Amino acid sequence: MENQLKQKRKLKQKLTHKYRLVILNDDTYEERISLKLSVLNVFVVGGVFSFLLILVTTFFITFTPIKEFIPGYGSTELRIKATKLTLQTDSLKRKLAVIEDYTRVLKPVLLGTIKAENIDTMLRGIGRTILNEKSLFASKEDSLFREKIESEDRFPIINSEKSVVKIVFFAPLNGTISQDFNPKIKHFAVDIVAKKNTPVKATADGTVIFSGWTTETGNVIIIKHADDFISVYKHNGNLLRGEGDFVKSGEVIASVGSTGEFTTGPHLHFELWNGSYAVNPRNLIDFR
Repeated sequence: MENQLKQKRKLKQKLTHKYRLVILNDDTYEERISLKLSVLNVFVVGGVFSFLLILVTTFFITFTPIKEFIPGYGSTELRIKATKLTLQTDSLKRKLAVIEDYTRVLKPVLLGTIKAENIDTMLRGIGRTILNEKSLFASKEDSLFREKIESEDRFPIINSEKSVVKIVFFAPLNGTISQDFNPKIKHFAVDIVAKKNTPVKATADGTVIFSGWTTETGNVIIIKHADDFISVYKHNGNLLRGEGDFVKSGEVIASVGSTGEFTTGPHLHFELWNGSYAVNPRNLIDFR
């Protein structure tokens, strides 16, 4: 027992024994700095310094663009470009399909294997009807009228009563709509005000094609659904699903937040797109 006490005393003396650190001028041997140190003090100061160094390094890696230079972290700019390229690719596929249909119909006419009067029947197969040869040449009044309609109806899916939607959408969030869909001011979404950290749910089944941070709109998650629909959720607090994840309708994917430079408080900026056209979510979703 006494030996143990002696050993503890010796250890304590070694840890607390004072040493003097003196820095001298090499030419004049004049004393510049003099510090009293002990093994315990050096250990404590070294530990605190190491902890602060780790904390500062973690902060810079997590909250600054430096993390993009670390293997395993993706660039936000590259993710945004990849998302835009995906949307453009889908749009090009649709346009290519239309061109192929027209080519298939016109080829027999150009080769002379079909008579001109039979063109109407073939064009009806792809949703177009030509009544007569005169209908191929639009008058000046018709051209002006078509330009007016096209300029006003840039989003034809919005008020299309004849369109048949094969997918059912549900409200991603229950709350008050502070700003409605308005293409005239380029607000292609509805803003839903709710308390912070309120769950944000997937409006329909789909696959997450983007989940990350943007400077202007904060935490953003984008989901691709059936029938070429895409839903966009912006200004989220936390993102609970990553790219490539399949989500079910009503599944919680994020929480309400106020992130990004364009935010005006806790709310959800919700967009709905079909192909390359914006859709008014209130035409397909009941937010009450």
